[in-house]
Amino acid sequence: MTRGRFITLEGPEGAGKSTHLKLLADKLKAQGIPVLTTREPGGTKLGEAVRGLLQFDTAGESPVPTAELLLFLASRAQLVNNVILPALERGEWVLSDRFCDSTFAYQGYGRGMNVDELRAINGFATQGLMPDLTVLLDIPQDESRERVAGRNEKADRFEQERDAFHLRLAEGFRALAAADPQRIRRIDSTTPQDVTAAAVWEAVRPLLP
Repeated sequence: MTRGRFITLEGPEGAGKSTHLKLLADKLKAQGIPVLTTREPGGTKLGEAVRGLLQFDTAGESPVPTAELLLFLASRAQLVNNVILPALERGEWVLSDRFCDSTFAYQGYGRGMNVDELRAINGFATQGLMPDLTVLLDIPQDESRERVAGRNEKADRFEQERDAFHLRLAEGFRALAAADPQRIRRIDSTTPQDVTAAAVWEAVRPLLP
């Protein structure tokens, strides 16, 4: 059996990752490709419990930056071992709303941690798994803030961070894309949804059987 493909969607808050993940999944299924979708943090019972700790301080206190990093990696290790790798071995395509590049952007560029060290510890957590393709949905900070504010949902810990933090992580995502253009395809997510979706599909098409 042919191994499945692993595609991740990344970007700042409000970039449209969950929307375009669903659109892409539907289009792949229409091509007869078996698809599994997941998200980070989350995707497993343990991961969803960690999601509450990370986003909404459900333990009653905020994790310090090092604990924040390790919680993300614990969730990711569980997801890779229990969900992603088995699905890929079954020949399914896995689409994930965030993966390792969010760690490099948020904890690396945003929190100021050493990105090379993050790559090493991430490799341990993921058993060396990397996406076949990463779609970076890029939007300016003002539009990111506007979209998040328009959700009418309680903002999580990361959405409440200061503008300087969000500027650093946006620059981080762009730097990651510039350093690895073969894997990370940067797409303008300010265009109409159908235009962005078409650009996402064009990025994915070379992976099709």
